[in-house]
Amino acid sequence: MFTATQIRKGMIILHNGEPHRVLIFRFTVRGRGSNQIFCKMRNVITGSSAEYRFRSDDKVEQVEIDQMELEYLYEDGGHYWFMDMESFDQFSLERREVEEVIGYVLPNTRVKGDFYEGKCIGITPPNSVHLKVVETEPAIKGATASGNVTKPAKLETGLVIQVPMFVSQDDVVIVNTSSGDYQGRPGKG
Repeated sequence: MFTATQIRKGMIILHNGEPHRVLIFRFTVRGRGSNQIFCKMRNVITGSSAEYRFRSDDKVEQVEIDQMELEYLYEDGGHYWFMDMESFDQFSLERREVEEVIGYVLPNTRVKGDFYEGKCIGITPPNSVHLKVVETEPAIKGATASGNVTKPAKLETGLVIQVPMFVSQDDVVIVNTSSGDYQGRPGKG
């Protein structure tokens, strides 16, 4: 058990007796009264989503999950196929089970499979991934890495992130998978 202030995006916690994955986490400091933690969560068994507000002193239980190394194979009609790297068994997960993270994963990428009571309930991608920019506005000459101006860029997985103005189409970028933030370019910092 821990306090609600320790909840983080991606955690699986026990809520109303069932495991829920935290999709959005926001800590709100209030002038009077107790602080609040807003969470949008998805029940990993039923797939239903709900929003809930915890008080900062509420106790929360993290669900114990097992992780196994998997390889993402391909998508077929809303089902995402994975292979267990020990047994080579293949299985699929539905879109709702992976939709928050599948934009960071290309076929043949190794991921961690999250298992609860013997069933895979989702995946955890690597902390950062290298993805190619397939669509963005042209780079602006003279734009430097120190600028705070960004533009949207569509990556090869379909994910759209904000990148600095100097990034061009066909560049490879490093993306932080927990925040979705641009981290740099390989070999260029």
